Amino acid sequence: MRLLLIEDEERLAENITAALREAGFAVDHAPDGLAGSHMAEQDVFDAVILDLMLPGKSGQKVLKDLRQAKLHTPVLILTAQEGKESVVELLNSGADDYLAKPFDLGELIARVKALIRRAKGVSSAVLKVSDVELDTIHQTVLRQGRQIDLSPTEFRILQYLAHRPRAVVSKHELLEHLYDFEWEHHSNVIEAHVSNLRRKLNLPDTEPLIETLRHRGYRLRGETA
Repeated sequence: MRLLLIEDEERLAENITAALREAGFAVDHAPDGLAGSHMAEQDVFDAVILDLMLPGKSGQKVLKDLRQAKLHTPVLILTAQEGKESVVELLNSGADDYLAKPFDLGELIARVKALIRRAKGVSSAVLKVSDVELDTIHQTVLRQGRQIDLSPTEFRILQYLAHRPRAVVSKHELLEHLYDFEWEHHSNVIEAHVSNLRRKLNLPDTEPLIETLRHRGYRLRGETA
């Protein structure tokens, strides 16, 4: 999943970015409200982590403009304001969740994952499609009860497809959600990862799980459970 972090404290931004990438997210960073607002409106993100106290444009204004632009990307607010009234105001303005500073990075990651699951209509941390189970917390995959060893990128591709079973997902869409802005996009990289993923998932006596639709993209077969 691809995230946008809008945070002006350099050290904090570095720590958050490193932790999120370690957890398997692609992360873009904006150091002020103006840049963050522009990036959020121009690119595709699965969630936005937004600090309130920003130079150039406040976090409240960024949030307000995103919602007025009819962008429904989940937004997690980072705030030093712990008063009940300020929290209520944030939630009423369109924020999906908040964390008061200082916070635990593990809790931040868990809350971001929960936001993305809710946005995609998934309540459990374990995704089930056909005879495959993906544990998004421990990043493990089982097919018919057998462990499938995947690389981090292969897991992220399968996770994204599992959020959209039976939908056609293009290579471009996968690139947008799996890599951050600074990564040089090459569609043949996606092809190689999907090829490896398909090979690992195709166990003896199982049906092929990932379909390739020529000039259109990929589709994960089966129903969610």
